[in-house]
Amino acid sequence: MTDRDWIVDHIGEPAFEELASGLTGSELHSVLLEVLQRRAASRSPAGVLAHYERDPFCAPAIVDLRESLAVDGNLLAAADGFEALGLSPVAPLGTCSAVANTSQNRVLSALRLLEVVSDTTNVLALECALRLRRKWEPVHLATCQRVVRAQPAPRLPGHTQHFNLFALASGGREAKDHAFTVDTLVLHIRTMLRALERLEQHGYSFGTPRVTLLTTPERTAVGDRIAGLLDVQTDRKPLEHAYYSGGLRYQIWVTAPDGAELPLVDGGTFDWLTKLAANRRAVFVASGAGAQLIVLRFRVNGGDGGTGCQKRSSGANGENGGVSPSPPLTLP
Repeated sequence: MTDRDWIVDHIGEPAFEELASGLTGSELHSVLLEVLQRRAASRSPAGVLAHYERDPFCAPAIVDLRESLAVDGNLLAAADGFEALGLSPVAPLGTCSAVANTSQNRVLSALRLLEVVSDTTNVLALECALRLRRKWEPVHLATCQRVVRAQPAPRLPGHTQHFNLFALASGGREAKDHAFTVDTLVLHIRTMLRALERLEQHGYSFGTPRVTLLTTPERTAVGDRIAGLLDVQTDRKPLEHAYYSGGLRYQIWVTAPDGAELPLVDGGTFDWLTKLAANRRAVFVASGAGAQLIVLRFRVNGGDGGTGCQKRSSGANGENGGVSPSPPLTLP
């Protein structure tokens, strides 16, 4: 609270503590609902329009919807080993900050103890936990979802507060010699590579993909086994990012038509299911790819992306298509 002492100074510490922790969830919802209802009643149509014009959270997507849907369709078609799931645009408050290593300030919090989805993989972890609670059989899920992130986005072409993510998520009980982890990470990587191959048949180009596999010292041997099963160039690096709490991370690097190389796909293992299911043998593997970034940066000139629609300019080079093309909220 050191940077927000003005709140306590303005409403008083007892009132703040009551709002922060004294009221029940339903009571807090009623208070905030009344506050926002009065705020909304005081707004004019002109004020709403002005807000819509200036607020990047409200801006339409920066890619053609037909192209975006076509890319989503191809990505999901490549993930035929995963159940395709349509997620709600909201999730329980704390879906990211209570389970993963991130801050609630990076999330657009909402009423009813909810938050707008900022990281699809965290929601899929909740779904995996519920399914595994009913039956301990491997769960493999895939989805495409528009996410909203509250962390500041550079005011540059292509950087937006909301963007499409394609995500894979798998949960299950660890097998002997880390077999579930090895097999599932390989499945994710192969599925993502197959998705890129499929898109290359529909007007996109990714050059020659390569995989970077990052591991903690404790997971080096597991990383060796995964690398040995991949039929693609695989580089090895130490894992230093605490977000990947399961000790394994991979990135798929590709080359855009303009010659820039970037990590389009990002995934790894996390301890989220261990926490959610209260089971040390629970394993969670998640992967994400910037679907909006694909439309912006990887179309070949003259290609129609398999949509049959007319192309429009995506603007200047260096467009990112979001705060981050990959899952971690902690990454820039």
